Amino acid sequence: MTTAQTGREHRLRRMLGRNPNETHRTASPLELLYDLTLVVAFSQAGTQMAHLLELGRFGAAITAFAFAMFAICWAWINYTWLASAFDNDDVYFRIATMVQMMGVLVMALGLPAIFHSIDEGIHLDNAVAVAGYVVMRLSTLALWMRAARHNPHLRRTALTYSGLIAIAQAAWIALIFVDPPLLVALALAAVVGVFEMAIPVIAERLQSGTPWHPHHVAERYGLLVIITIGEVVLGTILAISAVVEEYGWSAEAGFVAFGGTALAFGLWWLYFTMPSAEVLARHRERAFSWGYGHMVVFGSIAAAGAGLHVAAYVIEGTAHIDTTAAILTLVIPIGVFMTALFTLYSVLLRQFDGFHVWLFLGALVALVAAVVAVASGASLGTGILISVLAPVVVIVGYEAVGHRHQAAALARILAWG
Repeated sequence: MTTAQTGREHRLRRMLGRNPNETHRTASPLELLYDLTLVVAFSQAGTQMAHLLELGRFGAAITAFAFAMFAICWAWINYTWLASAFDNDDVYFRIATMVQMMGVLVMALGLPAIFHSIDEGIHLDNAVAVAGYVVMRLSTLALWMRAARHNPHLRRTALTYSGLIAIAQAAWIALIFVDPPLLVALALAAVVGVFEMAIPVIAERLQSGTPWHPHHVAERYGLLVIITIGEVVLGTILAISAVVEEYGWSAEAGFVAFGGTALAFGLWWLYFTMPSAEVLARHRERAFSWGYGHMVVFGSIAAAGAGLHVAAYVIEGTAHIDTTAAILTLVIPIGVFMTALFTLYSVLLRQFDGFHVWLFLGALVALVAAVVAVASGASLGTGILISVLAPVVVIVGYEAVGHRHQAAALARILAWG
């Protein structure tokens, strides 16, 4: 094993596996720069979803959004784990990352066509988005081939990654030219997507596994959660702007401003109660369920931002749905986020805590109350404010009691390890 160079030069050097126990391993400036392109992709997907939701085309909105979020998140996940294991910060790795960034931007440009074609229901117009995705994946493939050349003891694993990734990209490209009817295209895309998700499971179990760093990976996921929460902040700004333009500065504007900001803060607080790094450092085998499950976390947060965007449409009076449907576009993603987080926590710690059930039910009660209030005549701002109680209930429960349950669970895990 080796570690990345500490000097400022970035000449070509061997892309050897890094030390998985390296101290003070943090996200690099290159990784942070790469993540900025994800902001564009999330924003594009959220905007397109909000537009279909305000038109009342819920099925098309959810289907297209799921397709888009899988492509964005899966390419990011693969790059992140590879970088954690092999990033040597030389010129080759930097240029490969730049190619990844270009692929993200191309894919983002192709998302409107995907949403529009799924809404029309005839065929899947995925040419541009797939082109961007394939660019990202071919960059990853090139890095895996380089890792195979420089790490003889991991050659079989790296070549398996390369070969299976190449097969998957050929399948995506074939879908463009075959151009089957929409339902057939979506079914085939689901098959290829499952195949893609199986690649790490197959490759990592061939030999000893790649030397990814648990604390580094946990930090990278946490940083992307923060970036995704930016969509909630953006949705809040759009909703506040709509209120001020329609009614001027008022109590309603205050409700939306405080509610949206508190929601973003609450989601952040909740996520970082999960002791990911500590558990992954001791139980690396739990990484698959933890890492894959985050796609639901990322998607639900981005969808909550889209829900706030829908609220802006309704407040402006341009939406084709009523206020009750609008608040549902917000509380449902929050509920999905809560469900995903509690599930990930239980899977990560391998335990069931009855106290969590009460916290989860308390959060659901708050979300239901928000819908009931709006359906009974309350404003959207009031509904947004009430929905904030969902994360608040869990935060209060964790800070008062739950942190002790977590400390005891961690003590057991570390002792068993």
